Amino acid sequence: MAEHHRRDLSTASRDGEVRCSQGSAVLAGAVAGAVLGAAGLAWWLLSVAERRRLAARQERSLRLSRLQGGADPQDEPLRGRAVAETPEAGTADDRDLHNKVHELNQAIEAVRRQLEQLQPQG
Repeated sequence: MAEHHRRDLSTASRDGEVRCSQGSAVLAGAVAGAVLGAAGLAWWLLSVAERRRLAARQERSLRLSRLQGGADPQDEPLRGRAVAETPEAGTADDRDLHNKVHELNQAIEAVRRQLEQLQPQG
């Protein structure tokens, strides 16, 4: 009877070890999955932020090129609407912007002439 009791204890302890190792494996798998999921989420968020940063940079350069020298015909699909060639053909906002740019160009030209007059004749 004592021997039978010992076999039951040894079998029970082995079952407990198997259950414990299975539980550890499941826990390790869950931790690994969480780490991989977090890494994937971080990578996705960084890629979205990079795309937004590049789009903002492209939009800024497009805006600056419009202010400096007008519209590029290849940019037309990007805008979604036509930009008037002359201020009279455009909207009020386009005319205001054109007038402001024209005034700024005149002011820059006046300052340039003043600076040329201040330079010593050498």
